Amino acid sequence: MFQKGLKNVVAAETAISLVDGEQGRLIYRGYAAKELALNFSFEEIAYLIWYGSLPKDHEKQMISELLKNNRVLPSHVHELIQMLPCNMEMMSQIRTAVSALGTEEFGWKPTVEQAIRLTAAIPTITAMIYRKINGEEMIEPNMEFSHVENYLYMLTGKRPSPSHTKALEAYMILTMEHGMNASTFAARVVASTESDMVSAVTGAIGAMKGPLHGGAPTGVIDMLNEITKKEEAEPWIRQKLEKKEYLMGFGHRVYRTRDPRAEALSEITKRIGADDPWLELASYVETLAVQLLDEYKPGRRLNTNVEFYAAAVMRAINMAPSLFTPTFTVSRMVGWTAHTIEQSMDNTIFRPEAKYVGKQPTENEGSLKA
Repeated sequence: MFQKGLKNVVAAETAISLVDGEQGRLIYRGYAAKELALNFSFEEIAYLIWYGSLPKDHEKQMISELLKNNRVLPSHVHELIQMLPCNMEMMSQIRTAVSALGTEEFGWKPTVEQAIRLTAAIPTITAMIYRKINGEEMIEPNMEFSHVENYLYMLTGKRPSPSHTKALEAYMILTMEHGMNASTFAARVVASTESDMVSAVTGAIGAMKGPLHGGAPTGVIDMLNEITKKEEAEPWIRQKLEKKEYLMGFGHRVYRTRDPRAEALSEITKRIGADDPWLELASYVETLAVQLLDEYKPGRRLNTNVEFYAAAVMRAINMAPSLFTPTFTVSRMVGWTAHTIEQSMDNTIFRPEAKYVGKQPTENEGSLKA
């Protein structure tokens, strides 16, 4: 049976996450991702994704220390980052630096220890590249800060506020894993050849770089900046829909209800920006847009997706739009590495067929002469 893009084709069994589009549920190892994002730390949920259970107190300490101890980059990776040209696209620089981590220690089979090393290194790589591109001095990791707190510190040079740290932490928990998406599938395909984990996640970063997958939610910010106030929202949205233009931040290939990640981030934005007019506008536009989408596209079930509130959170914590996709990459490293490990536990190389639609040889072409 031919399915373009392998849509609805089951390619693997997984115990890591469930993406239930009909019911609007995202489950990590048996737990609702929304509840995890609102009540746990990045380190705790990374442990859950890798090991299959929430950590006990001594395990919390262990995973926190391991992530801290692997933040400092090998000298050759640090030197490579400094050598990469500033006009090279940021995601391409990240992909190149991550691939340079691939020493002989990263062989087949992939391990949780390797996953920890990659997850600890990717925020350092990203922050250093970002500051270099912007002509700022690179900042070394702070071993006292949590995983997310240290990432924000390395980007800005300042200790972030607890509310900003929690907002980004919730976002990164909600985006660390999402089933068999394009980048995760890319990682599993590479891993299925018995290549190393670094190669697998490098392939995943290449897929994440594409605008159809990891594209930054800058369109949502542009939309809200154009609307500017509540009174302008309805005519602006109606004009877009009447022209049959896409409304950024709404609709999802899988979810047929409100994206559960958007639901959790909505709660976070209320906590960090109760008096922020921009966030108040975002909430108003969301409600109105869903109503008008139902009016113009009845039966399509187009609801808010994670991009809408990701944009709201990123703007609220003053994160530059150029960091949206890289930060998505920093969080998704956990899921990629978990899937790479899972693939290795019952491995079969991916080898789908292709339907040939080209020409067939004619009788006269049966014996070609030079």
